[in-house]
Amino acid sequence: MNALTVRELTKTYPSFTLDRVSFTLERGRIMGFIGKNGAGKTTTLKSILHLITPDSGKIEVLGLSMPEQELACKQRLGVVLGGIDFYRDKKLTAITEVTRRFYKNWDESACRRYLEEFDIDPTKRVRELSAGMRVKYLIALALSHHAELFLFDEPTSGLDPVSRDELLTLFRALTADGTRSILYSTHITSDLEKCADDITYIKDGKILASAEKAAFLSSFQHLRTPEDAAPLTLEEIMVRTERRAFHV
Repeated sequence: MNALTVRELTKTYPSFTLDRVSFTLERGRIMGFIGKNGAGKTTTLKSILHLITPDSGKIEVLGLSMPEQELACKQRLGVVLGGIDFYRDKKLTAITEVTRRFYKNWDESACRRYLEEFDIDPTKRVRELSAGMRVKYLIALALSHHAELFLFDEPTSGLDPVSRDELLTLFRALTADGTRSILYSTHITSDLEKCADDITYIKDGKILASAEKAAFLSSFQHLRTPEDAAPLTLEEIMVRTERRAFHV
């Protein structure tokens, strides 16, 4: 059973179309989801979460159909979307207490354990946490209800290099036992070089390529020029691809 299957996902707006997007995330793996702003990453993530209703297509989360089995799907999802600066003056204890009511598998002992492991003081207010600690707090909440699929939208954006590396190490640890998976949307491609198993690249609402990371990188090396002394990185592939009309 896959962690996530997206098939022929389509959503049309007046000035943009998400065009038959398809990819598969296997269990125990981290998939980097890349593309420039406006390419369709957020529309895809919101469709997976049923925050918007696609025109057509099929989405399966851990073998469950979305949106037909939405409540069951969301019990098993952990979500960190962009703009996590919420309830700045609320204490973490209050947010945790509200959150636990939504999950039938909430594990209070696990919550305390992860807060301690991540060095998070539950008596603090949100505004007292660094950006990196806020991400860790949201991950701790997801782990407390035993989430199996994590959807991250720019989780390391705005963080210093040390904080980013700490989170990347945490992401690898989350998937180490093969039971959890991560779909990780980001524009910081150097992060994906360090932690992703697979890469899916969306451009203008269409999937250009989706493959294991090494195979993905190899498939774009024909974009190299005689001046290139080393294989192209993810960032270089994106820059060169976005500059030209290109189809895989």
